[in-house]
Amino acid sequence: MAEISSMLKEALELHQNNNLDEAQEIYLKILENDPKNAEALDFLGLVFLAKGEFNKAEDYIKKAIDLNPNNYFCGNLAKVYFHKKEFNKTIDMYKLLLETDSNNVDYLFNLALSYKNIQEHNLAIEYYNKLLEIRPNMYEAFFNIASIYFDLGETDLAIKYYNKILETDPDDNEATYFIALAYMKNREYSKGWKFFENRLCRKSAVMTQEHTYPNLMKKAKLWQGEDVPDKTIYTYYEAGFGDVLMFARYLPLLQEKCKKIVLKPQQPLSKLLKENFPNIDVMEYFNQEKDVDFDYHVPLLSLPYTLGLDESNMFIFKEGYLKSNKERADFYREYFFNNDKFKVAIKWQGNTQYDWDRVIDINSFTKLFGIENTKFYSFQTFDGSEELEKINKDYDIADIGKTLENFSDTAAAIENMDLVICNDTSLVHVAAAMGKPCYVLLPYVYNWRWHKDLSHCDWYDSVKIFRQKSPGDWDGVFDEIYDYMNESNICKVTKS
Repeated sequence: MAEISSMLKEALELHQNNNLDEAQEIYLKILENDPKNAEALDFLGLVFLAKGEFNKAEDYIKKAIDLNPNNYFCGNLAKVYFHKKEFNKTIDMYKLLLETDSNNVDYLFNLALSYKNIQEHNLAIEYYNKLLEIRPNMYEAFFNIASIYFDLGETDLAIKYYNKILETDPDDNEATYFIALAYMKNREYSKGWKFFENRLCRKSAVMTQEHTYPNLMKKAKLWQGEDVPDKTIYTYYEAGFGDVLMFARYLPLLQEKCKKIVLKPQQPLSKLLKENFPNIDVMEYFNQEKDVDFDYHVPLLSLPYTLGLDESNMFIFKEGYLKSNKERADFYREYFFNNDKFKVAIKWQGNTQYDWDRVIDINSFTKLFGIENTKFYSFQTFDGSEELEKINKDYDIADIGKTLENFSDTAAAIENMDLVICNDTSLVHVAAAMGKPCYVLLPYVYNWRWHKDLSHCDWYDSVKIFRQKSPGDWDGVFDEIYDYMNESNICKVTKS
């Protein structure tokens, strides 16, 4: 027995130092000699949990519970269920544990989190509030309650709970960022812009430029909105293509503040922006430091804040501030769009590094393909373009995406479209900035820029918004689009 105890102590020390393979070997040796050693069974289960081998973890911890059904072992099994995303089992286990330990903070938190994961929002909030009775300033409880309200569109309540965090720690990065998004979704930009300056992509953009142009950034000041009529301001991209396209509307206002602008967009955007802003020095490729000169710098998404704009005056240039290259648009018209059909551009996937919820199954679009006198064109590029093969044997969808080398090409092709239907992606911003009719398809939990009132789009006059009524329900969105197009006589719909 003394030898077993010594082995268990050695294994536990290895386990705590994350030497999992060595700890596992000793636990197994203990069980060879003492198959009913509940501690060794439980610890071995935790090793497998740490390794991501959840089924083995469950088996060993269950054996430990059969021998000794204590709360510690049962709590570990609940953790396994949580990692397996078997949230109903997790909930049952924590509710059972709370019967004998009703104020256990870990049990209450994990139970609330499990309810949050299955979108039982009211129950999640109920248990987070029980936590707050025990720990009145618990950061995680405030933050998760706020995030639930934010996802539900209850932005005023989200702001209330983010503010509770900021009352304790005004510099908390997460709460500062998300309260910015809540204010912005609420269309309260006078409050949101300042908080938005704390965003991670802004910090990343500044750091990137400090690395790229260390000497220039060292001598240049961060522009704060002042008039500098004899100076050059360097503004640069952050976040995605769509953000740059949307905020490009503020470049003419920035031009009024300085002598010259140097703009660094993502390379695929360079040609389009160069065509549309001929008085701005748009970097098309990477420029050596010796070939660049500027006095001030500012990240592009900071422009409305530094320009002093808010909800009363920021929704300027709602359409027509981007135009296509006429020669390129004529080329596309001749080679791809020379027909008298009602031409509809579609796209179903953007950058999945940001958000999978915005990805639409291509089969959802097929409901629209029965509309009379229409021709559909895929503008999907790169990842997701292979999905077209799933439907092309049944539907004749022209693949324009494979011809698009940059956003100048995209704008030229869009110039020939009658309508764009796509998910929340950069294509919306190209089309809408050109004034083209566009239906943007939003998931249930959607981006701040579309605001709470979805009956119109503040940013673009030509955009109509369609949103999921419940998480994952794209079929309902396409039913709504089909009915709208039919009832508004945009096109005639083939009757089945």
